[in-house]
Amino acid sequence: MPTLLLTGFEPFHTHPVNPSAQAAQALDGQAVGQTRVQSALLPVEPQAAATQLRALLDEYRPNAVLLTGLAAGRPQVTVERVALNVMDFSIPDNAGQTYRDHPACADAAAPAAYLSTLPLRSVVAGWRAAGIPGHISNTAGLYVCNFVLYCALHHLAITGHRHVPCGFLHVPANAAVALAVPEDRPALPYLPQEEITRAVWVAAKVVGDEL
Repeated sequence: MPTLLLTGFEPFHTHPVNPSAQAAQALDGQAVGQTRVQSALLPVEPQAAATQLRALLDEYRPNAVLLTGLAAGRPQVTVERVALNVMDFSIPDNAGQTYRDHPACADAAAPAAYLSTLPLRSVVAGWRAAGIPGHISNTAGLYVCNFVLYCALHHLAITGHRHVPCGFLHVPANAAVALAVPEDRPALPYLPQEEITRAVWVAAKVVGDEL
């Protein structure tokens, strides 16, 4: 059975949990449509995340790659269209580092951007058919989420695996993340964790079915 590599992120910043990690852990080892899910959690630190991600891609040689992360403040699940070759952090990563106008990949031959190779419209259609509001996003931000999407697409390209569908899905806050917001800060929109996990499951099934 083909393998779909599914990644989530560890908790970061002030968030007590990361719903992308919880979804990835819940789906690990499951047969989802035509693929079997192999999950992994990535650190919220660029170089450590890149090292781990490249090792996962080389070890499992997945037939598809679905990266996921938290976009606290977004009200819906979103699938990203593009990854940019730049890091510009508004908050420190989990190593305490902040990058400004820094390339995601310093290779002179690295392109300015990569487009997702997931079937974006099909993923959104799959969500809608399942009763899950969601849409295509044209910016993955310039934090570690954008970085790992760029890193994965670049690694696949330079290792001769450009044909492997690869992309990024942002999930909203879950209840635990929303409840951790101080009362003097604006409230976060959120989805129950079960619904976030279901959205990731549907996206993985759509991607697997189109292999």
